[in-house]
Amino acid sequence: MSYEFFIGMRYTRAKRRSDFISFVSLVSVICIALGMTVLITVLSVMNGFQREIRTRILGVASHVQLSGEGGTLADWQGVATQAARHEQVVATAPFVSAQGLLTHGSAVRGAIVRGVLPEHEDRVADIGRHMKSGRLENLKPGEYGVVLGVDLARALGVAPGEKVVLVAPQGQVTPAGVVPRLRQLTVVGVFEVDHQEFDSSLALLALEDAQRIFRFGDAVSGVRLKLKDLFQSRLVARELARTLGPDIYGSDWTMQHANLLRAVQIEKRMMFFVVFLIILVAAINIVSSLVMVVTDKQADIAILRTLGAAPSSIMKIFIIQGTVIGIVGTSLGLIGGISLALNVETVVPFIETLFGFKFFAKDVYLISDVPSEVQSPDVVLTAVFSFVVSLLATIYPSWRAAKVNPAEALRYE
Repeated sequence: MSYEFFIGMRYTRAKRRSDFISFVSLVSVICIALGMTVLITVLSVMNGFQREIRTRILGVASHVQLSGEGGTLADWQGVATQAARHEQVVATAPFVSAQGLLTHGSAVRGAIVRGVLPEHEDRVADIGRHMKSGRLENLKPGEYGVVLGVDLARALGVAPGEKVVLVAPQGQVTPAGVVPRLRQLTVVGVFEVDHQEFDSSLALLALEDAQRIFRFGDAVSGVRLKLKDLFQSRLVARELARTLGPDIYGSDWTMQHANLLRAVQIEKRMMFFVVFLIILVAAINIVSSLVMVVTDKQADIAILRTLGAAPSSIMKIFIIQGTVIGIVGTSLGLIGGISLALNVETVVPFIETLFGFKFFAKDVYLISDVPSEVQSPDVVLTAVFSFVVSLLATIYPSWRAAKVNPAEALRYE
């Protein structure tokens, strides 16, 4: 063990002449630990939000969507067959997409109406696994059944077995003029995917019924694809668009929901920088603590210099002392941050129950619960940043200690 390390560790444990110096050192450790805990927890929660939003979006949306010119696709069977040959494609499903109004009594709500083949839709989406009542297979051609999102059904005040009226945007020409096209539908199921956008606006019909109502004939809006690796969606969309010809357009989930996913990523970066300021405060505390230690130990430094200690050795002593503070704070922060991040789904409901409020109301936010996902790169990056900042904070006080003049320091001793 070098004498620099021995003395540095001794100074770390030694009682100060002023209790205030020890208090500042303790505050430095607490600030680093608190900053690490908050930073790891915040990043884990943001990771959880990304995961939940991605999962819930892809539970209803598709990995890749192929459509034709003008929003219609005539030979969808041929397109689906060719797309299925791609090594990344797991399943395909045709769909008809349109907008309309749903009415029940005095309640009127706008809706995104999607015509689907239930047996195909179950392969590319998870709606069938999130049915609160009824089944997706209840959508049978010619029976004009409809499956509604839970919030949409609640807003209309309907339950399975009741009737709603669909107002199609395509008008019907009559001798009296253009009148809206109406169709009565029977509610055969209600789903809940825990995503406000879909639960409050999506209505599913049998594909043939949607084709008749919206006058698609035998055409569809496009074909939805499910991939083995969802992160290959952009590449697969481009490859299929080139393979299938110039009249076929490919889009993927990252393009369809780009603003939402980008917003979450930007928020994560901003939260990182904002919370990292706590660690910077801790670094400032380390500087002030070591400066006061240097002042307190000037006589010791002078004696070491007269015994032959080099200025670089004096620097090492105080760098070691500050590094120990950084290591202890970082270690405590890692333990606290990972523990809190892994248990945030238990801690948050307890706080909500204790104070009688909810952090994320479902009618305001896309996700009503607080998810968390601890990712190793975030933990490692946070620990490295914290340690590096703590280490840099020791440079000035250590340099100042190395500049102490032995004669001046011992003049009044």
